[in-house]
Formats: sequence, structure tokens, C-alpha cells
Amino acid sequence: MELPIRLSKDSREPIYHQIENQLKALIAGGHLVAGTPLPSIRALSNDLEISIITTRRAYQDLEQQGFIRTTQGKGTFVAEIADEKRQQVKISSVYQTIENAVDTAIQYDYSLDQIKEIFLEIIDTYRKKGE
Repeated sequence: MELPIRLSKDSREPIYHQIENQLKALIAGGHLVAGTPLPSIRALSNDLEISIITTRRAYQDLEQQGFIRTTQGKGTFVAEIADEKRQQVKISSVYQTIENAVDTAIQYDYSLDQIKEIFLEIIDTYRKKGE
């Protein structure tokens, strides 16, 4: 199974954290349901072209947080998570994405008013799509 994980080597966010956040979003969004088998650490490392150590850290952190579970000799699987935890991940994921966008805009010397205008234009575009 190939996971739709996209890594940014230019991001200030560590690679293992990018993997964690994207897997959490896939789980919280219902794209990966409880019991779904995940690629082995080695397979995911190869797919993403990163070190096994980085992938292992992401899997260990996700297991500690209760998002995945590993069964010796069987593999790693998506864990059952509570609706409250699922909602927290969704909120956190959206907040982080918007924060990253604002950070990028600031790096390009946009003012906060310009960023707000862009944000509102995007929302307006989505509203029009829904009509």
C-alpha cells in the first residue's frame, strides 16, 4: 500500500513530524480506517526515500499517541481512535496548514492585511464552487 504522503525537504518541520502529521490527518479524516495495515518501516522508508531511523521515529511516536499499533510478526495497523481525538487532529491539522501558509506569505513580505485579503478571496472562490 502506498500512502499519499508528500514530504517537503525545504520545510523547517522535521521529516518524521511531517510523516506523523500526514498519517494522523489520513486517520482522522477517515481515509485510513481502524485495522488498515500500514507499510513496514523499511517499505515506507524506500517509498519516501528517507532513512529507516526517521520512519521508525514517526511510527514510534504515532504508536505512543495511540494512532497505530504494531503486532510482532504481523505488522503495523491503524488503531481505533476516539471521535474527540479525531476532531482534535482535524482542528490541529487545519490550523497548522494555515499557519504554514501565513509564514510563507510573511517570508515573501506580504502584510497581514494582504494575507487576509488572499485568504478571503480563497474562501469566496470555494463558496462560489458550492453554489
